[in-house]
Amino acid sequence: MKGVFLIMVYVIDKDGKPLMPTERHGKVRRLLKEHKAIVVKKVPFTIQLLYETTEFIQPVTLGVDSGYKYVGLSATTETKELYAEEVTLRTDVVELIASRREARRGRRNDLRYRPPKFNNRGIEEGWIAPSVRQKIESHVSAIEKIHEILPVFLVRVEVGSFDIQKIKNPEISGVEYQQGEQLGFWNVREYVLWRDNHKCQCCKGKSGDKRLNVHHIESRKTGGNAPNDLITLCETCHNNYHDGLIKLPASIKRGMSFKAETFMGIMRWKLYNILKNKYSNVELTYGYITKNIRIRNNLEKTHYVDARCISNNPLATPSEIVYFSTKLRCHNRKVCKDKILKNGVKKRNQCPNEVFGFRLNDIVMYENEYYIVQSRRTSGSFQLQHCITGKRITKTYKKLKFIRHSVGFLTIPKSRNMLAINN
Repeated sequence: MKGVFLIMVYVIDKDGKPLMPTERHGKVRRLLKEHKAIVVKKVPFTIQLLYETTEFIQPVTLGVDSGYKYVGLSATTETKELYAEEVTLRTDVVELIASRREARRGRRNDLRYRPPKFNNRGIEEGWIAPSVRQKIESHVSAIEKIHEILPVFLVRVEVGSFDIQKIKNPEISGVEYQQGEQLGFWNVREYVLWRDNHKCQCCKGKSGDKRLNVHHIESRKTGGNAPNDLITLCETCHNNYHDGLIKLPASIKRGMSFKAETFMGIMRWKLYNILKNKYSNVELTYGYITKNIRIRNNLEKTHYVDARCISNNPLATPSEIVYFSTKLRCHNRKVCKDKILKNGVKKRNQCPNEVFGFRLNDIVMYENEYYIVQSRRTSGSFQLQHCITGKRITKTYKKLKFIRHSVGFLTIPKSRNMLAINN
């Protein structure tokens, strides 16, 4: 019961409804000792009362700083911050889906390939890309976690509205919005060739090769077919580059990427509608309002501080603990293991869930220090990462004490004093 884990103890009643949290650690200790309460969650530390109690709750506002890679969360009353968290979202979904698509296309040329029996490849109404859907679901899951431990009365979400055309050209106006950079061209390839004056951007025509190719500066898997990721190369330079014989000039770089802005534009109303269906009191706010509140109150620029400003209680006493969560990949299926071995034996395409009773990303204790299980071997040798310092060590599973599983999110609490020292 010692340490930073118990600065704030979250409480739910006998029926599972959240009550106001407490800092009376002595009372919590007595309730657990007398079997009047049980521990239902270790991080954040949450207990459930086993007896009837009155519901004295204050209105709690949850501020949500939504984003493409990071999400800030802060639950506050008028005077005190009850919970602060920063969530790191996944950014590997696009690459994983592209790898799966490559494996499927490769299997089509295999004699063992069986075509689909049903024509179920259509797109449903309201469909959104899996990479975007995963991020929206992560936002919702993070908000649901806080509703489980705190009596949230109001959810205020900051969303962004980006004018990508205006970012590209600040002087754009009127009908120019209907006349994009590819106006008058049949396709992207034709536009890129025209933009580069039908000249190789590597050798500038010195190779004498008149055959021109459109090359992806970044992998098509991650960069897509946007014009700012394409460049004109002659076939000689193109082949030499892929054979590793030459390098592109340092001046050739992809242009601005608008992945984050596009995501925020798609997510804006999707997230709001989902939350509106789940909770009765949901409001939207915008970044310029949050920035004004933060600057006016001379606060630092972090995601969880922005979330406190979004909750409209910027001067509430900050919580002593900030929780840092990382969204985990729940099913680690390996598409690289889809090949048939000798004698028709197929490799298992998913890692074992447990090795000697331990899972990936479990929190364990070694010599009174908390570590995360990074990798496991059937020999019993595990690679561990320190929860605070990030230092990596390798130890046998026999010397480890299991603390808890990390399901969906890997959450590490850190004190504000430690964050201030590190900064």
